[in-house]
Amino acid sequence: MSSPVPLAPRASRALPLYALAAAGGVVGYLPLLTLLLPIKVELLAGEARIGVLTATVLAGAAAASLANILFGWLSDRSVAAGGGRRIWVTAGLVGTGMAFAAIAAAVTPLAIVLSIAAFQIAINAVLAPLFAMMAEEVPDDRKGLAGGLLALGSPLAAAVSAVLLSLTALGEAMRLALVWLTLAGCVLPIVLTRPTRKPDPGASDALPPAPARRDLAAAWAGRLLMQVAGNVLSLYLLYYIESIAPGHGPIALAPHIGSLMTIAFIVPLPLAILLGRVSDLTGRRKPVLLGAALVAALGLAGMALAASWPAAAIAFGIYVAGSQVYLALHTGFAMQLLPDPRRRGRDLGLLNLTNTLPAILGPLLTWLLATPSDFAPLMIVLAVLTVSGGLITMLVRQRR
Repeated sequence: MSSPVPLAPRASRALPLYALAAAGGVVGYLPLLTLLLPIKVELLAGEARIGVLTATVLAGAAAASLANILFGWLSDRSVAAGGGRRIWVTAGLVGTGMAFAAIAAAVTPLAIVLSIAAFQIAINAVLAPLFAMMAEEVPDDRKGLAGGLLALGSPLAAAVSAVLLSLTALGEAMRLALVWLTLAGCVLPIVLTRPTRKPDPGASDALPPAPARRDLAAAWAGRLLMQVAGNVLSLYLLYYIESIAPGHGPIALAPHIGSLMTIAFIVPLPLAILLGRVSDLTGRRKPVLLGAALVAALGLAGMALAASWPAAAIAFGIYVAGSQVYLALHTGFAMQLLPDPRRRGRDLGLLNLTNTLPAILGPLLTWLLATPSDFAPLMIVLAVLTVSGGLITMLVRQRR
């Protein structure tokens, strides 16, 4: 890879806009998949909720996997043709609004499955070009800071969830409309700016060297294993809490879970930003990534042992602290490993499989290991996978 380009003043000013846009992307999917969709599925399917939600998520994950690679590649083609990636982000925003309307109108399991698949296609038309823009326009010596700022997304999304669920007078369609407006408001500022750096033309058609491919594969595998637990908890946290606090319905629990998520995601935010900047200055990211994975695994073990709502909440907070630091710093870490500047969108789409494949693996593990009243075996398995992900990340040789 070519040496990093010095950070221009305009790029420095735009860095918060990249972070805001990425946060908007999280707002686009987290409130829906974590709380609004599980509530809708439980009201529709009752005791069959785990099966129906699993089928919905599997269809959405398949659609997201293909869509992210497709729109990343299409944005690469646009750049090669002299255009840019921002047009695809705009198209994705429009498509996401249409998908939210379809979700609100869905009243059968099949309609929910199809509307969630459409949503995943649309939201990935936003996210794939957006992260390629970040990889392209943020220099390497600021990628740790940029990664730390990405941790802003989860607390913002959790806060949006909490606010939406506290407004009991709002119907489902209005809640989804507010999610879309927040998404658009966060993403449009960066879409309306000009690129701060031009793509590096010094790419070759030759395959990257074997060490580069191995390093990217190790980073890919480590994040994949880390993301399985995150996917399970983003989808089934409501059901897990119901197993710890029986006798409380989803409508009653949802506002409390929204508040828990907001607090849990805010706490690690300054730590992720600080450690991201420290990793920029020291050039050492792997020790932080391993430590974060071990903290996340400790939280999952605590969730397996928890027998009360307070204990479960504390353990969840520990898990979130570790996982958010890991995922935020890993994003910048992986961007530095991309072997071909001309194919950033495609390669990030392949890397994004670490976000979408867990949406297949996680629900399957949940279906096999969890029941509506017992999630402990599942949490133990997730803790083991999380430690394994941190250890595999250490196999990367190009970067410290």
